[in-house]
Amino acid sequence: MAPKLSVLYIGGTGVISTACVHESVAQGQAVSVLNRGTSDGSGREPLPSEVRRIHADVSDPESVRRALGNQQFDVVATFRNFVPSQVQQDIDLFRGRAGQYVFISSASAYQTPPARLPITESTPLRNPHWQYSRDKIACEDLLVAANRETGFPMTIVRPSHTYDPTLVPFDGGWTVIERMRQGKEVIVHGDGTSLWTLTHHEDFARAFVGLLGQPRTLGEAFQITSDETLPWNAIYETLAHAAGVEPRLVHVPSDAIAALDPEWGSAVLGDKAHSVMFDNSKVKAVVPGWQARIPFAKGAREIVEWHDADKARRQVDARFDALFDALADRFRIS
Repeated sequence: MAPKLSVLYIGGTGVISTACVHESVAQGQAVSVLNRGTSDGSGREPLPSEVRRIHADVSDPESVRRALGNQQFDVVATFRNFVPSQVQQDIDLFRGRAGQYVFISSASAYQTPPARLPITESTPLRNPHWQYSRDKIACEDLLVAANRETGFPMTIVRPSHTYDPTLVPFDGGWTVIERMRQGKEVIVHGDGTSLWTLTHHEDFARAFVGLLGQPRTLGEAFQITSDETLPWNAIYETLAHAAGVEPRLVHVPSDAIAALDPEWGSAVLGDKAHSVMFDNSKVKAVVPGWQARIPFAKGAREIVEWHDADKARRQVDARFDALFDALADRFRIS
C-alpha cells in the first residue's frame, strides 16, 4: 500500500482552507494544520479529529522552525500569505522539505478590467486599482523566479469569490440582508448588470485537493471557480429571496462609492465592478471529472440558514449601514 500523501496546511480555519482540510482528510491524506491555535473558525465546522495540530506563529519564522523541527511534507499549502516578504520566508523555510508548495493567490490579480473573456491562466496579471491584488501579483512573481532559478516546487492557485455559509458575499456582510428584511434600500455598484462568479467552498476544495501531489502541477498556475456566472442584480435578488423578502436596489456608480469610501471603493473598482467569466479547462484536465456542482441559489439558502440559526451571527456593521443610507439618499430614483 502506498504511503498517504502528507499535507501541511498553514492556516486551515478560513472560508476556503477549512473545506480543503476536510476534503484532504476525506481523500485519505495525512493532514497537519499549522496555526496559532487561537481561532475557532468563526462557527465553521470543526476540523476532523484525524488532523494533527501544530501551533506556531506564522509571522515568526523561528517559531515555525521550532514547531516543525526536521519534519518534511509532500505538500505545504499556505492560506496566510499576502505580501512578498511572507512568501520569501516560506521559500527559505520549505526549500528542501516540501515536495510541493501551494500558494493561494487571487483571481483579482488578473488584468482589470479584462481585455477579453473568458479569463484563463494566461490572462495578464495587472490590477492598478487594488493594493491587495498587486501584492498577490508580487508574491506570484517571487515564486515564479524561485521556480525558474532554483527549481522551487511551487504551484499557484487563483480562487475567485469563494464563499461558505458563514460569508455573505457583499461588502458589509449581513448588514445587506438585515436592511433587506427591514425594507431598506441596498446599494448595488454600477447598474447591476456586470457579471460575477461565486464559488462554493466545497466545490473549490474538491478541485484544490485534486491538484495536490501531482508533479505536472509544479511551476504552474491554476484558477478554480464555478462555471456559473450571474449579474449582480440577480445575486442580490437570490439572497433576498432566500431571506424571504423582495429587495429594494439602488444603483450607484462605482466611482461614487470610491469617492465616499476609498477602502470600499478600491475593492469595487479593483474587482467587482468588472464582468468576469472563467475558463476552468486547465484544472479540469488535471482533476478529471471535477465540476462545480453547487449553484448559488443553494448556497444562498445555506448562508441565510446559518445566520438565522444564531442571532449573534446576524451582525450589522454600523459604518456600512451609514454609508448605505448616505448613498441611497443621494442616488435614489424618486
